[in-house]
Amino acid sequence: MSERILVAVAWPYANGSAHIGHIAGTYLPADIFARYHRMKGNDVLMVSGSDAHGTPVTISAEERGVTPEDVFSQYQAEFLDDWKRLGITFDLFTTTHTDNHTRVAQDMFLRLHEKGYIYKDAMVQPFCLTDNRYLADRYVEGTCPHCKHGGARGDQCDNCGRTLDPKDLIDLVCKICGNPPEFRETEHFFLRLSVFEEQLLEWVRKQDHWRSNVRNFTIGFLEGGLHDRAITRDISWGVPVPLEGYEGKRLYVWFEAVVGYLSASIEWAESSGNADAWKDYWQGDCRAYYFMGKDNIPFHTIIWPAMLLGYEGLNLPYDVPANEYLNLEGFKLSTSRNWAVWVPDYLDRYDPDPLRYVLSANLPETSDSDFSWREYVRRNNDELVATFGNLVHRVLSMVNRNFDGKVPDPGELDDVSRELLDEAQARLDTVGTEIEAVRLRQGLSAGMGLAQAANRYLDQKAPWKAVKEDKADAARTLWVSLAVINCLKTALCPYLPFSSDKIHLMLGLEGSTQDAGWNWDRNQLAPGQPVEKPTPLFVKLDEELIEAEAQRISG
Repeated sequence: MSERILVAVAWPYANGSAHIGHIAGTYLPADIFARYHRMKGNDVLMVSGSDAHGTPVTISAEERGVTPEDVFSQYQAEFLDDWKRLGITFDLFTTTHTDNHTRVAQDMFLRLHEKGYIYKDAMVQPFCLTDNRYLADRYVEGTCPHCKHGGARGDQCDNCGRTLDPKDLIDLVCKICGNPPEFRETEHFFLRLSVFEEQLLEWVRKQDHWRSNVRNFTIGFLEGGLHDRAITRDISWGVPVPLEGYEGKRLYVWFEAVVGYLSASIEWAESSGNADAWKDYWQGDCRAYYFMGKDNIPFHTIIWPAMLLGYEGLNLPYDVPANEYLNLEGFKLSTSRNWAVWVPDYLDRYDPDPLRYVLSANLPETSDSDFSWREYVRRNNDELVATFGNLVHRVLSMVNRNFDGKVPDPGELDDVSRELLDEAQARLDTVGTEIEAVRLRQGLSAGMGLAQAANRYLDQKAPWKAVKEDKADAARTLWVSLAVINCLKTALCPYLPFSSDKIHLMLGLEGSTQDAGWNWDRNQLAPGQPVEKPTPLFVKLDEELIEAEAQRISG
């Protein structure tokens, strides 16, 4: 029986290009997971979109002298192009700047307000005398009071992951002019988070399938005590507070952005022609997986679940497989210092699957990992070209050269051939098990292990020699190798979708690997079935690329 899976993917701020840290941390893991479950025949809905209302968007607009609409529209279009070229398969990638999202976010606010979980109170907020304005979270910077990291924002410290209030920061300054602001009292709406503390703790402690870093961080956060948080701001950009007399205030982005998973599901349902279809993923028997980086953990394991509990009738997250950070050449990725590999720039110059492969092999699932161009070239040349690509190329070449481009008849299989076919099935099962548990690195390792085993089998059987002395033995070897390659393109399809489809067609099969599903019949390639002449799956890279790319990063 098929399962229903919601893949909810963190919303990127639409104020700049995506870099490989975003891909490794969030979008590639979500896509691998969604592709697998679709191949399994499960009912998958994968949604996300651009966060158009975050203060990074308004800051960028002010710096450029354009409107926030100009900024988020530019990057929304760029993100959609990135996903298409990189093979990230959203069912819907929308924005928070839609009438639908405004309606759903305001409904969440009103429902929680009516039930007493949102209340008005006075608070002090930084006010810049120079710019004559209240300063929202990212318009102020200072030193984190917890880890003493400089450059912490008014909402969160990226270094230690703690959520903050502007008044907590040490040596607070206005991001616009650099002057210290003063604090003034203003009225805002607060989410009564404190009432959910025990309920959330009881729930989180039962989530034994969560990654230890996510579960431990969340429990520690909750045991430290939950405090009510303001959910409105004195700004003009964003979702208006839906109460009379508060037209000048907007919903704080951390409150309205997480509602985006729900609003995107509703938008998808309406566009699909069945306006109630979203309910299957939010009120029915469905497992919801939230993919993001570790800086977003508290928003998705504490704040969003609290909102869902208060609203009632909507499913809580099943899993929050948040990743740690990906570094670049040993240093933390930095957009301000341009220390990044930008996705559009990469895709203009290289193929998508090698990046998907290298990032998948080094996903920061339980600890920070590092991307280097030296490792990129090594993995591309040694693992993709020499191991996987060469296996496919030499098997298909021998079939075309010695068996008229048709699948040979294997005859009676020997023990070593049967053992390899059994291993192929076992490894396909293992890849599936690992992906289901969101252990994606281990899943890829199991799949590539089959390519290595097939190469050892070929070297042992040496069909290029046997074809001259015992053509029946060479036919057996090549038939088994073709069957294993057919298994490999399925096992690696969630990771390498473009290459898997190339193999699918070269094997003379119709449609796509994705459509063929997560199954393998060792006898699918019948004797006499024509196969195509092979074309290279991957391109060997010159090591001079390493120095050239290092210079591009450093400017």
